[in-house]
Amino acid sequence: VAEGPLEMNMDLIRGDETPLEVIALAYTMERNLGKFYLVAQEKASDEKAKKLLAALASVEEKHSEFLIDMFQKLEHGSAPKETLDSLAVKARMEGGFDVETFLQKNAKYLDKVSDILDLAMMLETQALDLYIRFGSRIKNADSSVALNRIADEEKEHLKSLGNLRNQM
Repeated sequence: VAEGPLEMNMDLIRGDETPLEVIALAYTMERNLGKFYLVAQEKASDEKAKKLLAALASVEEKHSEFLIDMFQKLEHGSAPKETLDSLAVKARMEGGFDVETFLQKNAKYLDKVSDILDLAMMLETQALDLYIRFGSRIKNADSSVALNRIADEEKEHLKSLGNLRNQM
C-alpha cells in the first residue's frame, strides 16, 4: 500500500537539478536498494527467499548500469563511472526510504518469497511515484526528460515483478 503525504521525500530535490544531478540521485537510490536486498539476503533463512533477494539485487545493479549509460551519454562518454559514484551522497534507497529504518520495519517480510515480491513491488511503485512527483517540481526540461526515462525503467521493473508474482 502506498502511503504518506504528497510532500514525502520531496526534500531530496530542490527543483533546479541538472540532468546529471537527477541521474546521480536515482543512481544512489538504485545502489542503496541493491545493498538493501543483499543485507536482507544475509538475514533470510529460506533458500528460495535468499535466491530471490540475490536476483533482486542483481536487477538493481542492472538499473544502476542503465543510469551509468544515461550519465555517460550525457557526458558524451567522457566521464568515468567513478564520477557518478562521487556524486552519490544521499543514504536513501528507491522510494526515498532510509535503508536501515526500512529494514527494521520490514524484516518480517523478508523470509517468504511472496512477501518479498510484494515488498519489491511496493518499493518500485513508491519509486515510480516519487520520480513522477519529482517531475512536477523540476524546472529544467532536460532533467524532466531524464526523470521520465527513469520512471519508464521503473514501470518495466514493476511489470516484471508483477509477472513473477502472478506465476506463484
